[in-house]
Amino acid sequence: MTSAGPPRTTISAWTPPVPGITEVFHAHFTDYAYPAHTHDTWDLMILDAGSVDFALDRRRHGITGLDSVLLLPPGVPHDGRTVTETGFRKRVLYLDTSVLPERLSGGAVDHPVLHDAPLRHRIHQLHASLDHPGDAFEAESRLSFVRERLRFHLGTRRPRGPGREANSLAATLRELLDSRITDGISLHEAAALLHAHPTHLIRCFKQTYGLPPHKYLTGKRIDLARRLLLAGRRPADVAADVGFHDQAHLNRHFTRHVGTTPARYAATRTRALW
Repeated sequence: MTSAGPPRTTISAWTPPVPGITEVFHAHFTDYAYPAHTHDTWDLMILDAGSVDFALDRRRHGITGLDSVLLLPPGVPHDGRTVTETGFRKRVLYLDTSVLPERLSGGAVDHPVLHDAPLRHRIHQLHASLDHPGDAFEAESRLSFVRERLRFHLGTRRPRGPGREANSLAATLRELLDSRITDGISLHEAAALLHAHPTHLIRCFKQTYGLPPHKYLTGKRIDLARRLLLAGRRPADVAADVGFHDQAHLNRHFTRHVGTTPARYAATRTRALW
């Protein structure tokens, strides 16, 4: 009697609450070839194992290793197939044209494989934030830097660094975040309110305060959660009250910041007798 062995294909896909990303797609293919087709979106892929052979606009290419990125433009036919018996594992983001305009397609047709380890790491970090409901502000921030790097590869200008306005812009953003601790705010909304490009806004904030805006906001929520827990509030109620997606979302960030779970933290409180 033979064992069934590992599954030949595993797939997960979802639509995150992040503007510009229409789908997140993770897959492990061991023996697969998909026919020539097109997307209305940009196809941004990184490999976690294996190799892929593909044709784009009737020219064959290959991608392998953990330091490269594949970018396929909208409307251009492409296919793909496994190369080895072990297949490949990939993570894909489908990006709409608000992230990258279709007029940049020519550069991606000519050079779809980008050998850029830092970009690959940024995309990995973006996927990690997309794995957790409630981390949309972080995902937006990471997407903005991925977008900036992709546009550089496609021939646009280098971004400018923070200038003399950095401290003032950062202080205004901090005031905005402080006023929206529980309700939250999207990076797109903050950038529109402050009339600043998202990546420039993040760079100014980090230069001034030493951490990106999404980490600042999380820290403020943790501080508020600590006060509520010590006042006797239940962790499940606290999660909603301070702006986390759910109790699991609070637990993950609280444990990272404080070193214990909200429930254990609350259990240690003592009531002073006067």
